[in-house]
Amino acid sequence: MDTPGSVRFRFSRQSSYLPLDSPITPGFYYSGSSATVAESEDSHFVVNREVPVLEVIEFADVSSDGGSAETAAAEEEVDELEIPASVKLMYAAHEGDVEAIMELVEECGADVNFRDIDQRTALHVAACQGYRDVVKLLIQFKADVNPKDHWGSTPLADAIYYKNHEVVKLLEDHGAELPGTFLKASWRGIEVAVKKLGDEVFTDEEKLRAFRDELALLQRIRHPNVVQFLGAVTQSTPMMIVTELLPKGDLCEYLLDKDGLKPRTAVRYALDIARGMSYLHEIKPHPVIHCDLEPSNILRDDSGHLKVADFGVSKLLKVSQGAEENRPVLYDDSSCRYIAPELYRNEDYNTKVDVFSFALIFQEMIEGCPAFSSKEGKEAQRAYSQHKRPPFKASGKSYTHGLRELIEECWNGDPVKRPTFRQIILRLDHIHNRLGRKKRWIKVRPLKCFQRNESSLGSHGSSSYARR
Repeated sequence: MDTPGSVRFRFSRQSSYLPLDSPITPGFYYSGSSATVAESEDSHFVVNREVPVLEVIEFADVSSDGGSAETAAAEEEVDELEIPASVKLMYAAHEGDVEAIMELVEECGADVNFRDIDQRTALHVAACQGYRDVVKLLIQFKADVNPKDHWGSTPLADAIYYKNHEVVKLLEDHGAELPGTFLKASWRGIEVAVKKLGDEVFTDEEKLRAFRDELALLQRIRHPNVVQFLGAVTQSTPMMIVTELLPKGDLCEYLLDKDGLKPRTAVRYALDIARGMSYLHEIKPHPVIHCDLEPSNILRDDSGHLKVADFGVSKLLKVSQGAEENRPVLYDDSSCRYIAPELYRNEDYNTKVDVFSFALIFQEMIEGCPAFSSKEGKEAQRAYSQHKRPPFKASGKSYTHGLRELIEECWNGDPVKRPTFRQIILRLDHIHNRLGRKKRWIKVRPLKCFQRNESSLGSHGSSSYARR
């Protein structure tokens, strides 16, 4: 039989899970957020995953005139297939089936904090769908309200994105917080962003004094590519850090809808990040080391430029917690993907840790996906320690004019060999100028002196061409 063209089934993050009892085609089940389904010449159906969520199981399509032993074995295999209770829980959350969830958790022992390959939980799914009763039930079963998925998103962030207001309120009432973002507030008549800090951090008066000293330094920071620090609340609880509000969101969210940026755009964004970081690293008497530079900590302003955010929080928290000098604070799994190996190993570090993170972000902007996207953050760190680096999959045109070589220098395993941000800016400026220079033929009028000569020679109305 003729092989038809591939049929593409697209499911948004909101609809990543289909019912277990509703296979797309007799003979196989589909699981995933994007797949290509095609019928082959021997009447078998094949699933090729692009964005895997759960393991795909392939079965042969049973023909009506074929009664072979292999067919019977395939049917028996389908009948005997056992799907884990925790996986069924994800589907039940997608369908909003409260009774099924109660049965799976209470009788079958399903894990309410089970994560799929994209690190999403049942609470993520229910929050996307807007199932308030399901969210409430999962919380009653002790589900973690602040889990981060592969993209750094939490159930609260998903509920806000899909405008599920009742779910948003329920999650906030149970302590859910937005990752790497700030709450919106009004301060002195203007809208600002506010980040709350835990009360338990500031129990020691000496640590609190050191924290206020650091705040005084941050208040003097002024740069177009750095989020403006406005002040802090330290006299009452909860303590808060106040910054300018950038409602356009962060770079992480922006890149989700992109299949990689054009080289000129990526270079322009990289220049914004490098300029902001260069300013922070050259502050006297001591540089401000970000230690947590990642796409969710880079915000977009109204003009389309990027600003570095959260640059002082990790350092301030380290001071307030009494950590040793040049020792990092703890990182969650999503942040691990972007930090330098020496920082993750709790070794001495300097400003070059931010250069390493910059390289990973720069490559992500071009490739359209995070470094080692198929691995968890800690697995990515093990790869870095083994001197492995993310592959360059984009075309050579995407890494024109030495962009690949620059990225490789920035994530060098030896911090000494990584360039400074001042050096990075010089190279990016040169590349940006070359990318903006387009050679084309244009028609120009000849100079008057040549027009007179041409008239005398009988070449009236002639024109010339020049290459720009």
